[in-house]
Amino acid sequence: MSAVLAAALLVTAAVLVGTAVQRRDHSLFVGWPPLFAQWEPHVGPGTPAALVVAVAMVAYGPLLAARLPWRPLLCVAWGATTAWTFSLALVDGWQRGLAGRLTTTNEYVTVIDRFHDIPATLRDFTHHIVSQSPAPWPAHIAGHPPGATLTFVLLDRIGLGGGGWAGVWCVTVGSTAGVAVLVTVRALAGEALARRAAPFLVLAPTAVWVGASADGYFAAVATWAVAFLALAVTGPRPRTTGLVAGLLFGLTAYLSYGLVLYVVIAGAVLLLGSRRLRPLPWAVAGAAVVPVVFTLLGFDWWEAYRLLVTRYYQGVGGVRPYSYWVWANLACTVLVVGPATVAGLRRAGAAPVRGGVRGRLRPAAPGPRLALLALAALLALLAADLSGMSKAETERIWLPFAMWLLPAGAFLPRPRAWLAAQAVLALLLNHLLLTGW
Repeated sequence: MSAVLAAALLVTAAVLVGTAVQRRDHSLFVGWPPLFAQWEPHVGPGTPAALVVAVAMVAYGPLLAARLPWRPLLCVAWGATTAWTFSLALVDGWQRGLAGRLTTTNEYVTVIDRFHDIPATLRDFTHHIVSQSPAPWPAHIAGHPPGATLTFVLLDRIGLGGGGWAGVWCVTVGSTAGVAVLVTVRALAGEALARRAAPFLVLAPTAVWVGASADGYFAAVATWAVAFLALAVTGPRPRTTGLVAGLLFGLTAYLSYGLVLYVVIAGAVLLLGSRRLRPLPWAVAGAAVVPVVFTLLGFDWWEAYRLLVTRYYQGVGGVRPYSYWVWANLACTVLVVGPATVAGLRRAGAAPVRGGVRGRLRPAAPGPRLALLALAALLALLAADLSGMSKAETERIWLPFAMWLLPAGAFLPRPRAWLAAQAVLALLLNHLLLTGW
């Protein structure tokens, strides 16, 4: 409980200090520091469903996770996560909570018409990143490689246009991220820990921001890249799974610049795998495919990132104080992952000591192996924090990293009490605040 108390004090400090800073000079550009949200207590059509899902998961989640066959468990986990995420999103109503999220001024759906000629737009993409350029891209389009926007362009091309379909896509795909984490944990740390982690991956506060932000979709692609890499270094088909992992890692880098930090998590997977070298050539070959395609079409990733740094400091990123956000971002993360994850990470920190190691590199026991995976995600998150390119809005931006912290709940005794705490936090956040996503 000491870790949870310390985390609560961190959140309280971030709220009080942030409110004072925002009132003094309006430099934070968020309505309810440290979250991008407004204080607006409300209920909506999703409220009854959210309550039902929460109660059902607390009551039956651990039991089902222990008894269901593995593949049905994965299907149930995805279904329950999807229901939880949709119901939380619909607390704000269909338009405000889901269909309108990706149609606001800075979002992806607003620029679909500018991609009528995709190759030409990709060649011209970097010319519209900085603010002084002709017809500059809105913030989220400028802030991401074009793979992010192209997703919604392609959805539009197949007849799934508009904010409603975009929101449904992000929730439906984003809800698979927890399944990818379960697959990874089972492959690297054993089925017993994966089953204990399953309810915590379903009933997580992360769902508040997966529904509906594009970062939930990014999280799914990134976590499945890691899952296939875990299967490649532990399973019988290292070539196929390694190739798929590489393809997804390449796509991940063209969805969000910051997700190149997933190399830290990938390194942990390679360290834990029993066949670390066999899938590497295939993974590397797969990872080259998406960058080669975008480069041949005229998009320069490195030039775009350089211009993005300029754009970042031209806008609110240049005004938001690093001295506040470098620690307040961590308070955001506490709210995203919930008290159970904080308590689980505290126990995970002791796991390598209790479990011991085999040789010098790979932890032998399941607990230390899962702890190493969570530590890798935490290191990647801290690197993003110290970079100064993640000031505010990290409740959605860091979803791909936060997903790997949630399995720490597997270390906790009395899972129902901790699941109830997770559910209460998510429900309070969604009903007391009107979040930006």
